[in-house]
Amino acid sequence: MARHARKKQKLSQDASKSQPLGTDFLTDDALKDDEERRLESMLFGTKFVPRDKDAAVNDAEDEKNDEPEYAGNALNNLLDTDLFFVDDGAIAPAFDQDDDDDDEQDNEEEAAARDSDSDAESSSPSTSRTRSPSPKPLLKSRKPPAWTDPSDPPIVSLASSRLRKLRDAPTEETLSGREYEARLRRQYERINPEPAWAVKARKEKKKETVDDTSIADLLTSTSGILGRRDKVHLKAGHVELERLRDANLEAQASGSGAVRVVAFHPSERVPVLCVGSADRRVRLFNIDGHTNPLLQTLHAPSLPLTSQSSVAFHPLGSSLLLTGPRPFFYTHDLQTGTTTRHARGLWGTTFNTINDAPCSRKRGRKGKGEDSGSGGRGGEGMEVTAFSPGTGEVLAVAGRGGYVHLVDWKSGAGQVVGSLKCGGGGGGVRSLWWPSAQQLAVLSGDAEVYLWDVGERRCVKRWKDEGGFRGAGRVMTGAQGAGEGNGFLAVGSNTGFVNVYGADSFASLPSNNLSTPKPLKSIANLTTAISSIRFNHDAQLMAVASQEKKDAMRLIHTPSLTSFANWPTSGTPLGHVTALDFSARSEYLAIGNTRGRVLLYHLKDYGV
Repeated sequence: MARHARKKQKLSQDASKSQPLGTDFLTDDALKDDEERRLESMLFGTKFVPRDKDAAVNDAEDEKNDEPEYAGNALNNLLDTDLFFVDDGAIAPAFDQDDDDDDEQDNEEEAAARDSDSDAESSSPSTSRTRSPSPKPLLKSRKPPAWTDPSDPPIVSLASSRLRKLRDAPTEETLSGREYEARLRRQYERINPEPAWAVKARKEKKKETVDDTSIADLLTSTSGILGRRDKVHLKAGHVELERLRDANLEAQASGSGAVRVVAFHPSERVPVLCVGSADRRVRLFNIDGHTNPLLQTLHAPSLPLTSQSSVAFHPLGSSLLLTGPRPFFYTHDLQTGTTTRHARGLWGTTFNTINDAPCSRKRGRKGKGEDSGSGGRGGEGMEVTAFSPGTGEVLAVAGRGGYVHLVDWKSGAGQVVGSLKCGGGGGGVRSLWWPSAQQLAVLSGDAEVYLWDVGERRCVKRWKDEGGFRGAGRVMTGAQGAGEGNGFLAVGSNTGFVNVYGADSFASLPSNNLSTPKPLKSIANLTTAISSIRFNHDAQLMAVASQEKKDAMRLIHTPSLTSFANWPTSGTPLGHVTALDFSARSEYLAIGNTRGRVLLYHLKDYGV
């Protein structure tokens, strides 16, 4: 059988243009001679094209496409600066993007810009992009972005009617991406202005000063590293405090009974807390916030401690005064550690010798309120006492039948130098408070407040507590504010109300004598009889408590006269609060209860 000749394989036009396996697109075919081209055709099955014909075809394709040729060694003639660049963070040039593709005017402008840069395009392919005129930036100084999102439009046209409102000048046509974002934000703030509360909050934040102490100032100062701020401004509604170890934890196992007295030392340099309990013992603790060690214990078996003023520090912090429903008292010298019992009352005199005659006629109808307010049997007790502020030269002692006796404590002889008579009612004297060294405020059991000029022995003001009635007065205290004319006077009643008066209530000016002070607010957070009221050192906090009900205590923000909502909570183990007190600089708050515990809290706003 005749053998047919082998037919040649037809190669398509695409196959003739395809690159053989293993070849590089950047190989320069123009340098190959005909013999090398024929060898490639035999090995890889490609079409043999002579060298002269291949050069003519390439020139025709270049003229037809009019595009830069990147194959071969076309990049060999370029400099390194044209091939590579250093990214310095500047925004790369971008193509013009128009929001409206059908706008003929924009097309003409782009064509004109392309013609003007034709020379630069022919010299370097990387300069084929046209730069848009840089508008004035809305943001003055800003660091270059570390990264640019390629999907964000680098140039935004303002030709559309919707974006014309963003122009600052009629000649503006385009904006950069950052400038476009800033102008959109400016337009939004113009339509939706910032609310007044946000403006006020920002101004208050700027006013807050931060104490930035440098290393040089710290090394040249003798104060502690944890310095205390001179002025603290508490905000209403929320108080920052932390519970610490109980102040009398070392004495709780001794069965001391209910706490009667809680008092801090008047000096901020002496962190000592005095705790008087029902076992007739007075214990002194060193308050450090961690262990609170017991320093000393005083025992007075013949003197029961019944009121919160039964144990009081002298204003100078040199001694302790122990009083009760007895015609004698004790003094304890803190420097020498000696305790002295004064058996004959005030250095040989008794209060009964001063006012026994007028009061003896009323013995038959003596009421319960008079007994409790005058200090027990015979009217010779010293349950309610108060030292004058400053140097403590005068001691005021509540006597029987509304009398208040003034004792000279400075000379050491301790004689009764005068007496003040507060009405003729049977309510007795409930509380004493010194607004100044020359003024004494007295609260009677009939809810009447007397303001006395101690030097002249004259009552300069008298008024009845608002809402008070016979037997309603329970406790009264006050505090002087930081500035002149600032201060508060608080009066608690047996109904649970606490009336808070301003500084004008204890001002002794003649223009205020005839006017009856009105309370700033009546605090009604508690529903049982008020037993304790205390102000802190700058009169920004007021603690009120009632012993008759469990967990009946509130902390009041005095500038707004509102209670703090976050404390105490239902889980705070207050119990029946019997006594409370703030430290000298309000770092600590001590709370005593009937279970014999003294809870200790740290006020973070005042620091340590």
